[in-house]
Order: sequence, then C-alpha cells, then structure tokens
Amino acid sequence: MTTFPAGVNPMKQPDMLRRAGLVVGLLFVCSSAFAQAPQDRFVTVNGLRIHYLDWGSETKPPLILLHGIGRVAHTFDHLAPHFSKDYHVMAVDMRGHGDSGWSAEGAYLVEDYVKDIEAMATQLGLRNIVIWGNSTGGRVAQVFAGMHPELVAAVISEDVGPERPREIADSGTNRMRQEDERGWASEEELLAQLKGANARTNPEVLAAYVKYGSKRRPDDRVIWKRDPKIANGFVPTELWRFVREIKAPIIYVLGGRSTIVPAATQAELQKTLPQVQIVTLPGLGHYPSEENTKDFLEVVDKFLAGVR
Repeated sequence: MTTFPAGVNPMKQPDMLRRAGLVVGLLFVCSSAFAQAPQDRFVTVNGLRIHYLDWGSETKPPLILLHGIGRVAHTFDHLAPHFSKDYHVMAVDMRGHGDSGWSAEGAYLVEDYVKDIEAMATQLGLRNIVIWGNSTGGRVAQVFAGMHPELVAAVISEDVGPERPREIADSGTNRMRQEDERGWASEEELLAQLKGANARTNPEVLAAYVKYGSKRRPDDRVIWKRDPKIANGFVPTELWRFVREIKAPIIYVLGGRSTIVPAATQAELQKTLPQVQIVTLPGLGHYPSEENTKDFLEVVDKFLAGVR
C-alpha cells in the first residue's frame, strides 16, 4: 500500500508531477543554452566600437538579436545557442550599452540604433537576415525591416509595437535616471531586487544580466553598464511610417499581462501588414522569452519553420 505525507492529496499528484516536469524542462532548456559560450566580437560603425556576441557559422543565414533599453547582449545567452544549428546568431550590445561605445552627441533615438545595424550589415555583408528584438530592440528591428526589405527574411518583435506613448517614455526615463543616481551596494543587492521584481524569470537569466550588464563606479556603488544619456532618447515614439514598409514575414510575440501593445494597435497591425502573426502568451509580462522560454521557443520555431 502506498502512503503519502500528511497534507498531500494523492489525487493531485499527476498535476503536481506535470508542473514539476515543466519546471525541470524549462531549467534544462536554459542550463543547456548557458553551457554554450559565444565569441566576443567588435565592429566599428558610425565612429563607435560596437560589441556583439557570436554563435555559429558565417555560412548560415544571420539572426540578429537586439536587447531592450538598458539591457545587454548577454540577456540572450539562454536563447541564442538554441538557434545556432540553423543560424549565424549575433546578439548586439546596442550603442551606449554593455561593452559598446557611447555616443558623444547622446544620439539614442530608435533611428540612431538602426544606423548602427545598417552599417554592421553592410560591413559584414549580411543578407537574408532574421532580426529579432525585445522592447526597444524590437522597435529597432521593425524600423530596420521597413527601411531594408531587401535584406530581411523575417522579423520577430517581442512585446513591442510601433508606438511608445508618453506615459511609458516618462516612467522609463525616470526609472533609469533614479537607478543611475542611486546605484546598489553590491551585485547581490541588485540581483535580489531583480528577482523580487521578476519572480517568473529564470534566475540564471537575471544573474547573467547583472554579471555582464553592471559595473562599479568610482564610489564603489554598482550601476548598470550604460551611458546615462540613453534616457534622453527614450522619448514618445511613433514608427508606423516604417512598419508599413515591412515586406518580410513578421511575428509579434506578446505577454498576456503586458499592456505595451494594446488591442487597438494589434488590430491596426493586422490591417496594415497582411503577413503579420500575433501570438499572446497568457500570464506573461514584457519579456516573455525570459519568463517562459520553452513556450516562447516553440512559437518562434514554428514561425521560422514557415519562412525558411
């Protein structure tokens, strides 16, 4: 006869085991990906030294990954190796972020980031590009695809559309300025804050963000590794004139708990882009690829299988 610990309902065991299996599977996906280290590379464009992480072979079609505002290329470490079998994966530290150069003029509008990707594509001879960005990186991806339909094979925009309204711009700018001024006493304090604010995100993803995306300032406080002037470019933005020119297959993968791409914008995207796909992952926030990597990869794999 099988006995169960006090308080455990045996009728719920299959569901408990299923959920445990999902957690184990997610951890396996992330841990396996983190085990594959990229190469650090640099390219000089528009007078700036741009750092990017390189997985895979140059004989394969390029997959460019673009992070959100204030983030770094290493926030894709848990995803990029998954695609390196089929793609030459390049995760970019956008100007003013991570190990890339800072703009002396404080040029950090979406269009400024796009100029660097344009020059990078020219210098490296990239064509048939799959371009994927989350948050601000997704705006850059949309603009690049609209300006260069001849270079782009597919677009993945993670929880971001063509619009950044005033309230999002103001709240983001205020947050960044407060963080840059205050800082943290240690990497451990910073990581603990991130874990508290991002309970659904795999801790390994947050740890990589802190490890590669922070630094010590002269007073020994920990701050993000970014140009404080990036906040000047985080302004209300409307990019429909570029989005209307996108010819490649495009998918918007949205978090169900996020309000960044409202229903009205989704409807306008469907009217504007006949080739568009919009997928919402229930219960997730602004970075669905970090909160539920397994389901996110299934969506993206299916999309890319249809465009190859």
